[in-house]
Amino acid sequence: MISKLQQLAKQLDGDLYTDKQMRILYATDASAYREMPLAVAIPKSIADIKALIGFANQEKTSLIPRTAGTSLAGQVVGNGIVVDVSKHFNRIIEVNADGKWVRVEPGVVRDELNLHLQPHGLFFSPETSTANRAMIGGMVGNNSCGSNSVTYGSTREHLLEIKAILSDGSDAVFKALNFDDFIAKCSGKTLEANIYRQIRSLLGNYENQEEIRREFPKKSIHRRNTGYAVDALLNTSPFTADTDDFNFCKLIAGSEGTLAFITEIKLNLTPIPKGVSGLLCIHFNSVDDALNANLIALKHKPIVSELIDHYILDCTKGHIEHAQNRFFVQGDPAAVLVLEYFATDEAAVKKIAATVETEMRNAGLGYHFPLLFGADTKRIWALRKAGLGLLSNLPGDEKAVAVIEDTAVDVTDLPAYIRDCDRLLKSYGLHTVYYAHAGSGEIHLRPLINLKTEEGNALFRQVAQEIAALVKSYKGSLSGEHGDGRLRGEFIAQMIGARNYNLLREIKNTWDPNNIFNPGKIVDTPPMNTMLRYTPGQQAKEIKTTFRFNGQNILQHAEQCNGSGDCRKSHLAGGTMCPSFMATHNEKDTTRARANMLREILTRGNQSNPFNYPELKEVMDLCLSCKACKSECPSNVDMAKLKAEFLQQYHDTNGIPFRSRLIAGFNTINRVAAVMPGFFNLLVNSKATSGVIKKLSGFAVERTLPNLHKTTLRHWFNHRKAEPVNAPIGTVYFFCDEFTNYNDTEIGKKAIPLLENLGYRVLMPDHFESGRAALSKGLLHKARKIATENVRLLSQLITNDTPLIGVEPSAILTFRDEYPDLVPDHQLDAARQLSRNTFLIDEFLAREVVKSNIKASQFTGAHQQIKLHGHCQQKAWAALGATEKILSLPQNYKVTIIPSGCCGMAGSFGYEKEHYDLSMQIGELVLFPTVRQADAETIIAAPGTSCRHQIKDGTKVIALHPVEILYNALIK
Repeated sequence: MISKLQQLAKQLDGDLYTDKQMRILYATDASAYREMPLAVAIPKSIADIKALIGFANQEKTSLIPRTAGTSLAGQVVGNGIVVDVSKHFNRIIEVNADGKWVRVEPGVVRDELNLHLQPHGLFFSPETSTANRAMIGGMVGNNSCGSNSVTYGSTREHLLEIKAILSDGSDAVFKALNFDDFIAKCSGKTLEANIYRQIRSLLGNYENQEEIRREFPKKSIHRRNTGYAVDALLNTSPFTADTDDFNFCKLIAGSEGTLAFITEIKLNLTPIPKGVSGLLCIHFNSVDDALNANLIALKHKPIVSELIDHYILDCTKGHIEHAQNRFFVQGDPAAVLVLEYFATDEAAVKKIAATVETEMRNAGLGYHFPLLFGADTKRIWALRKAGLGLLSNLPGDEKAVAVIEDTAVDVTDLPAYIRDCDRLLKSYGLHTVYYAHAGSGEIHLRPLINLKTEEGNALFRQVAQEIAALVKSYKGSLSGEHGDGRLRGEFIAQMIGARNYNLLREIKNTWDPNNIFNPGKIVDTPPMNTMLRYTPGQQAKEIKTTFRFNGQNILQHAEQCNGSGDCRKSHLAGGTMCPSFMATHNEKDTTRARANMLREILTRGNQSNPFNYPELKEVMDLCLSCKACKSECPSNVDMAKLKAEFLQQYHDTNGIPFRSRLIAGFNTINRVAAVMPGFFNLLVNSKATSGVIKKLSGFAVERTLPNLHKTTLRHWFNHRKAEPVNAPIGTVYFFCDEFTNYNDTEIGKKAIPLLENLGYRVLMPDHFESGRAALSKGLLHKARKIATENVRLLSQLITNDTPLIGVEPSAILTFRDEYPDLVPDHQLDAARQLSRNTFLIDEFLAREVVKSNIKASQFTGAHQQIKLHGHCQQKAWAALGATEKILSLPQNYKVTIIPSGCCGMAGSFGYEKEHYDLSMQIGELVLFPTVRQADAETIIAAPGTSCRHQIKDGTKVIALHPVEILYNALIK
């Protein structure tokens, strides 16, 4: 087969991968399933897809269509060729604003489509919680919907036309057909004619019609994704009078890529509503109260009605980003019902909310009724959408598993159904998470089960079977929005009856007689507790690490990644994670890919050093260690930490490369070179020597190297004549990091007088370098020694009243981030205490502004525009708001945050010859164009030394550190 695949690869314009690394990365999606595919194809053209279809038919293998890979039921997991259309099939082909429709390829991201449509006053309305990376092809395959389905329905309702390639390689266009056109389609000897004749025969049969109407879920349940949607097709002309024209798109929606290969999609669009919406976030003492209150809420026609339970709220408490999104929470509610009401203006929304609150209080439901508008609503939705990922943060091997998370019943049945579910699950001693779409009759239930054990595997199946029977008793749908996949496929016959199930099999056999399109989904699905990520009873290896992982081992930390794909969002979605993917759009460059590879190797590897695998090294290579995943990943997967640990373990067997030693020795090299800084600068800048130095060091010849200042900051501090601060507000200790000490000395020379002019006594303690350079190259043993010494030297000096502050984010934040996970056990409490009293100077100044110790009157009244680019690690610790706050302190200074993500430099990454091009490509996504477009009077602010260097190399613009801007703005 390998030789045949190699021949196939030569026929394709795109790529075909058969290597172990790529197959591992595509062996999973966002579900609990794992199966190694035969190969991975990245097609570039329709001809590529037809060649793949021909190969599958000839070689009796299969094709698994895939977009973002965020399926929760194993839809894109299988042993055939995974065909990823996300990279090249992503064009928005045509927008017809007058006709309110758009034509797109399947790899177009839902939110990016709506950004494109916004100037036309239109949007594609079905929304998933994954909308910033979910693609239209996947939304069609799963018939996706989301929070707003109460108002806008599912993808199926907005699907007008599909262009597809059938299983014999022929082209087909599916769209609405009147009676004459439908009959005409039944003529001929083509596969397309066969499928029309078959559906006419199947749905024209009166007994089939009666069986469908009797056994399929209630029509009142809008979220119905059980099997193929023959019930929706039956409710069209010519089979039911006074209905819409027949359209096979209704069947293809929710078919999970099992019937045809979609290449183009025409969608109905909705005008963007004009008015004001508000979120009424009602707190309850029980889930049952919330579901009963939901029925009151629906009488007043909310756009959205979503449930968040206490498990998810508890997960947000320790999350860097989402802890800030709890601002509306009062007490410890068992559940919060989030209702979105829309009206002409804010007053009208308040009137609706007041009516809802009165009715609920009269019914004895709810105890707190905050109503939120504007930017606050985005924070609520961010918290709600993060629910799935947050559940992965639960410690240990017991996880909230997707097994019965997609059941939907009539909304009036929902309170009773959830009570029955609760009783059933408690009979097994299971605790359950409840969240999501109360308004649509669909609550996501996730029982906590350990799938690594034989007992957990059996319980997984037993719960699924019993809940299926319960759903059937309510005439509900086993899948409301997430699809059947491998998780629910084997229960479809139970849900719709044997006769209807045979209809589905007949449809599959006619459309796809050789079973090449995503087999094992919808029909003939294998047992749902097979081919899971975890082999029941498998013994985990004991892996000793340098970092501590806070109640976990390193494997469990990697396993927190559930595959939700938040790391696949593009630069258009904002945020920082994951910069390499934003530039390459390659799956292997996502945080998810790195976590999947690490999990696979640590679980199934057989080397004595469990990290000694080239596949793992390669997939880690383009991780910039930006730390964005630490906060933006709802599962808190800290890939920078995992990469550093991997590198140390890999070095232990393979040795430390010269360049890594060079970079980790940055402080030592600078200390020696600082004896003759002018000579050093001449060497790194001269055309005669600079290129040689870069080539010997493994750096890009195009990259400029940082100069040494003529003196060090510590020398300047020790020899300056400082004016004493009279009656100081307080004392601070200044961390003289290695970058500011040798290279950015002028910044330190302004930061310290700035503090003194503002009324603070500044001391500079003895300490070692931060260890950031060693951490970045995985020299954790060296970094640990540095951390140990710094904690020893500083822990007795630094208190709440005498904090440690620094100007370089990557250096000062090591105290907060890595040190508590590096130091020996006997220093752990001291390291944690030190971390609590260590601040970026931006944070310290912002805190003092809140205390009124620093005032706007101390600064100029001149007008100034500032564009601010935040440092990645600063953003990972949610500290960028402090920078914005202090730069806005002068009363006429206007600050705009550049939505730039990572600058692309990332410490030494952008210097390295093999990474230089990618580094600049990342910079060109948002940062460089924004800087170039700024007028000459606008100041570009960047707290990070690497960021300022990248901006200079990429745009020739000199960016300033915030303390330089504030120092220059002081009224001295």
